[in-house]
Amino acid sequence: MKNLTLNLWLCASAATVLVSCDTLVEPLEIQKLKTYDEQYYADLRAYKQSDHQLAFGWFAAYAPIEGVGGYKDPASWGERILGVPDSLDILSLWGGIPSNDPNSHLYAPVAYKDLQFVREKKGTRFVVPTIVRMNKVITLLDGTEYDLRENQNDEGIRVYAQHLVDEVLHYNLDGVDLDYEPEGDWLQGAHFTKMVEYIGQYFGPKGKHPDKLLIVDFYSQYPPRETEPYVNYFIRQAYTQGFTEHSAARLQSYYDNISWAPPSKFIVTENLGSWYENGGSPFVEADGNTLTTDGSRMYSLEGMARWNPTQGKKAGFGAFYFDRDYYSSSGIPYYNMRRCIQIANPAIR
Repeated sequence: MKNLTLNLWLCASAATVLVSCDTLVEPLEIQKLKTYDEQYYADLRAYKQSDHQLAFGWFAAYAPIEGVGGYKDPASWGERILGVPDSLDILSLWGGIPSNDPNSHLYAPVAYKDLQFVREKKGTRFVVPTIVRMNKVITLLDGTEYDLRENQNDEGIRVYAQHLVDEVLHYNLDGVDLDYEPEGDWLQGAHFTKMVEYIGQYFGPKGKHPDKLLIVDFYSQYPPRETEPYVNYFIRQAYTQGFTEHSAARLQSYYDNISWAPPSKFIVTENLGSWYENGGSPFVEADGNTLTTDGSRMYSLEGMARWNPTQGKKAGFGAFYFDRDYYSSSGIPYYNMRRCIQIANPAIR
């Protein structure tokens, strides 16, 4: 009898639940994880068109490590172009140009899809980096191999420069990043100036595609001053290398050596490949300050974000291998890059 009563109660309860389900209001899915509305993206693109300090970085985490074939199937957001800080202005494709063509040696479908989305929706610009030396063989877009070592002349400069232009236009990217570290190579001084002048017909302030960037980055050897009219930005690899503490005085000396270019074309960068845990090396500001806003030790990425030459406001700051900041000691992905972008460009409240 007890069992019969219990069974009847269970059946009645189940019926009540079934009837109630018909009248329940299902929750609306307002926003999916890691997605934003169109107004957010419009505001982000508008910010990147505004007068602000640029955030720049060389990124390679989307590509397999050297010597590994095929393409990477990303295991984390730290390996995704889609995962980089939204407010990054310019990303230099240190891991190569990702392609959506399965027959291409550049085939990287995840990175390709990420790049298209981030470029279109977030307004991030993508440039193609290359160490410009004529000590190698290059493969032109039609598959032809061209030996620069045997063509160290004006014709060789023209073919090399046109190849770099063709790559950007073919893959619909935003410009070139010429890494000027000749180290005795033929392509330096007046020869390098000729290359910049040639590319400058297409990209940069004087080019027929002025929306495409012509960037020159460099380390110890400074580019010729004659290149200045054609270049959008000069990026100093202001890496903590050979010393353990960085300073505003050191950054100022770097700019003084290229002061024939306006500060608005000057970007300083740290090597987060080696100094990612804390966002660089210990930093000393011009007034001797070594502390950040919360009283803790300041590090060089923040120091670069805060620093400006005495001659005026710089163009921006950034980092080599900034993808390693995804694993900063804070435990927060891209903590230092995000924080320094905010420091350089405080939000209007």
